[in-house]
Amino acid sequence: MVKVEIVEEKEQDSRSPYSSPASSRTSSSVSLSSVGSELDGEESFYERIVALADIIPPTTRHSISSKLGKTASVVKTTGKVVGNLVWIVTTSALLIGLPLALVLEDEAKIVQQEKEMLAQQQGAQVSSSC
Repeated sequence: MVKVEIVEEKEQDSRSPYSSPASSRTSSSVSLSSVGSELDGEESFYERIVALADIIPPTTRHSISSKLGKTASVVKTTGKVVGNLVWIVTTSALLIGLPLALVLEDEAKIVQQEKEMLAQQQGAQVSSSC
């Protein structure tokens, strides 16, 4: 278990260039209260991201924005072209390939029936000759 205790500052530490004239407990509570009054309620993640936009220079922001816009345009155009090609291939396969497959299947059935009839005729000839 962890034990938390308050350690009092010594006078020697107050001569440090990094120490403040007020005690650390008082200064931290003052700084927290001043920060709390500056915030307008809870800010959303989007608001935090928008606030970060000021860090990036305007020329860089414009460059990034134009590159993202061009990339989005290329992706959209490519998507349209690929979609149209898929549509063309699919409809062609349905309009040409399906009827062709049905005709080939019917032809295969007819060839099979002809082979069966020839086999029956040959069987009849063999049985009549005996």
